[in-house]
Amino acid sequence: METQDIFERLRNGETISSGDPQAYKMRDASFATKALLLKMNSSANPNEIREILSEITGTEIDESVTVFTPLHINYGKHTRIGKNVFINFDCVFLDLGGITIEDNVLIAPKVSLLTESHPLDPTDRQSLIPKPIYIKKNAWIGANVTILQGVTVGENAVVAAGSVVSKDVPDNAVAGGIPAKIIRAISI
Repeated sequence: METQDIFERLRNGETISSGDPQAYKMRDASFATKALLLKMNSSANPNEIREILSEITGTEIDESVTVFTPLHINYGKHTRIGKNVFINFDCVFLDLGGITIEDNVLIAPKVSLLTESHPLDPTDRQSLIPKPIYIKKNAWIGANVTILQGVTVGENAVVAAGSVVSKDVPDNAVAGGIPAKIIRAISI
């Protein structure tokens, strides 16, 4: 029986040990993405930025999407971006675990979406634990927010600037702080 590709296993949430025979593929893919990022991040042409981001993600990036570079992504093929999304300067997406950004999402400067973690056990610390991040429609992620693996940010939710989000944020809620907590509901 042939082993499933490492990227499929990552998308399925499988922990990848440092000794995995396919681990080198993650590093190779990251360097290939970096080559594209260098080109994308040196462009001021919005169409070229979207074209290169489409190549990085392996999906079509809609013309309604705006990305202010630089944007840093370690893989790219596990990122899905909806329509009318705005991504501001200097964001970091570690997407081996999967990132989904639905329509009409606003992402402020210096936001980090981190789908990867490592075991607490120091003897196994080099292993990689992937879990997806899901940002639903109309969410607004404030400046310098860090969203950790396994988190869903609900529809119409707002995450206050500087927050670290380690638990789901429900629909129509404002969350903030370190760790982020629900501050109030949003009246619709």
